[in-house]
Amino acid sequence: MNEIRHTILTTHKVNAKVRTMQESDYGCLQEFLYQAIFIPKGTTPPPRSIILEPEIAVYIKDFGTQRGDLGVVAEQNGQVIGAAWTRIISAYGHIDNNTPELAISVLPPFRGHGTGTKLIQKLFAVLRTHGYKQTSLSVQKDNPAVQLYKRLGYTLSDEKTDHAGHEDYLMIKALQ
Repeated sequence: MNEIRHTILTTHKVNAKVRTMQESDYGCLQEFLYQAIFIPKGTTPPPRSIILEPEIAVYIKDFGTQRGDLGVVAEQNGQVIGAAWTRIISAYGHIDNNTPELAISVLPPFRGHGTGTKLIQKLFAVLRTHGYKQTSLSVQKDNPAVQLYKRLGYTLSDEKTDHAGHEDYLMIKALQ
């Protein structure tokens, strides 16, 4: 009973405003990159230093300096509580040099209340404005976010294994 009541109260309190990412927001990408790492129940979270590994750091290193570096943030009461961004990089969700790869993260206390959906939908609009025709992503098969991505129009493009041996889906979303 207390858990349900807490969820209802938390849901009522989450009312984030989604806006285009500014250069002053780039500093928060380290935290959101770490929070984007899927950690299955019962698994020990990796050390924060994992975001320094080259295959992960590529998602934020020198963000804002290359084509495809676009993003949005969710802000509530002056705090950035979520971020979604894209890059055209040779990483897990790479399709081609014209398709930005999406990364998204919402801080744990604010998850499950529609913030991720708002972030992605706003980012789709930003990508369209910049002339992009599609976006891609990579997601572990057992990550519940797969359902979110499907609901938002992503389709399965391929299956692969990442550097750590996890089975991933490569997904694409047409924007036009």
